[in-house]
Amino acid sequence: MPQLPDDLDAVAVRRWCSLALEALGRERAEIDAINVYPIADGDTGTNLYLTLESAAAAVEAVFAAHETGATAPATADAVRAMAHGALIGARGNSGTILAQLLRGMAGVLADGGDAAHLRLALTSAADAARQAVAHPVEGTVLTVAAEAAEAARGEDPDLRTVVTAAYEGARAALARTPEQLAVLGRAGVVDAGGRGLVAVLGALVETVTGQAPVRGPRTASGNAAKAPVTVDGGSVVGLPVGGTPVEGVTEGGLPASAPVEGPLDCPEDGSAGPAFEVIYLLEARDEQVARLRTRLDALGDSLVVVGGDGLWHVHVHVDDAGAAVEAGVEAGRPYRIRITHFATESGHDVRVQAEPAQRAVVVVVPGDGLAGLCTEAGATTVIARPGEPPASGELVDAIRRAHAREVVLLPNDAALRHTAAAAAEQARTEGVRVALVPTRAAVQGIAALAVHEPDRGFDEDVVAMTAAAGATRYAELAVAERQSWTMAGICQAGDILGLIDGDVAVIGSDVPHTARTVLDRMLAAGGELVTLVLGEDVPDALADALEEHVREGHLAVDTVVYRGGHQRAPLLIGVE
Repeated sequence: MPQLPDDLDAVAVRRWCSLALEALGRERAEIDAINVYPIADGDTGTNLYLTLESAAAAVEAVFAAHETGATAPATADAVRAMAHGALIGARGNSGTILAQLLRGMAGVLADGGDAAHLRLALTSAADAARQAVAHPVEGTVLTVAAEAAEAARGEDPDLRTVVTAAYEGARAALARTPEQLAVLGRAGVVDAGGRGLVAVLGALVETVTGQAPVRGPRTASGNAAKAPVTVDGGSVVGLPVGGTPVEGVTEGGLPASAPVEGPLDCPEDGSAGPAFEVIYLLEARDEQVARLRTRLDALGDSLVVVGGDGLWHVHVHVDDAGAAVEAGVEAGRPYRIRITHFATESGHDVRVQAEPAQRAVVVVVPGDGLAGLCTEAGATTVIARPGEPPASGELVDAIRRAHAREVVLLPNDAALRHTAAAAAEQARTEGVRVALVPTRAAVQGIAALAVHEPDRGFDEDVVAMTAAAGATRYAELAVAERQSWTMAGICQAGDILGLIDGDVAVIGSDVPHTARTVLDRMLAAGGELVTLVLGEDVPDALADALEEHVREGHLAVDTVVYRGGHQRAPLLIGVE
């Protein structure tokens, strides 16, 4: 059993994220089943899980980058990573609100993790989440968060007392949600987002007390309310807080006899609501975001805008998806844009899709330039921006977007091997045949994609792509952030490092000289084609100079050059 923390330090935050992810993993199906508000699309549990997965991965990255060994990272680094990870990985309305809750907590916990700071953090989280929603509604996760913060108020200096009080307050608030929101009362269920928050707070209780709390919302008698149960081949019978079954509940958790309430500020007439869900990350100034909120609020509903410090996560339901994206373009730079089309049938949400293709390729790329190149080649892309590796949920989402019976997955990063494997396994449970080609760099992915032939047998295609990737040596240039020992000697902050097959092989003072040295070492072992991928700020003159250098020393070697856009490394090199 791990040592119980006296305050929420970095180690405790890491364990909290891990336990919360486990809790949401256990409960995601049940939470999905009771998801009737704001749209009965049965994905709240999944969206919360994927959002928390991104937060947990960001915290793990902080620990992996911490090199002292003797001490853990600073608490501020851990909680800020948690908040940032949740922000960039937020999924759906519920995930976006959870990201803002974690951000609100992180702003306070960065200054301290004792009982007093935690009380302030809970209040800050509830306030931040409510402010992020254009039209707050009681009986939702916003109410549960507010009641948790209220229950934690007081002067008790014991962290365990504060955490337990917040959890019990959340459970009590969750039990009352069917009385506050009519659609929940008719369905006989509690709020799905609120239940997810109770699971997250329950993980916090286990983190600081070492004991898993009682699951589920509280009833009037203090007992845990029963969860929905699956009967008759998948239909759901909702068991409300009073314990009386409500018959005829659909797979989305909504009774067939109950009208659908639209998202957040929807009319009570059972109208279907907007046709599209639009989500994107946005780089923009605060004043631009204020205008964006006003414009999006006029376009649709279920509007939630969270974030700050130049990075925002935007979620809205609209009929005109193009106008929602254009509003983002006017405000700043939107990216990771996801548009889902809703169609209402028999009172619950379904996705409209064409017949699946036979085969597709999903590829992770480090920048916009390569994303365009791979898209032109017919691949579905996932952009891994600097410091923002995709979570398994994002890869699963890309596999779904590819909409094919067979998918070849190219992670293009050794660090994504386990993430990609988890995504492939999840997709297989959904009936998709997935082959993971363990590409470790973008240039290997380019080589694999170049030999992809969808008309040949799946196994044959995978073997050819794997062979092409394996025959491609890869290198990249990086800037040293600090003095460090490497396989090539001691580097100083600001040195240019040439990494070949993942190991530092060259330490240089400038990009051109280091790049030439790396090329010479790679070509000494032979090669027929050199691939150069230039970062956003690298001039074309460097590519011209390196092409000339290759021609002078290796007459039979061809060179191709691509623009990678905004990527971590100023230069990627492949030799095959």
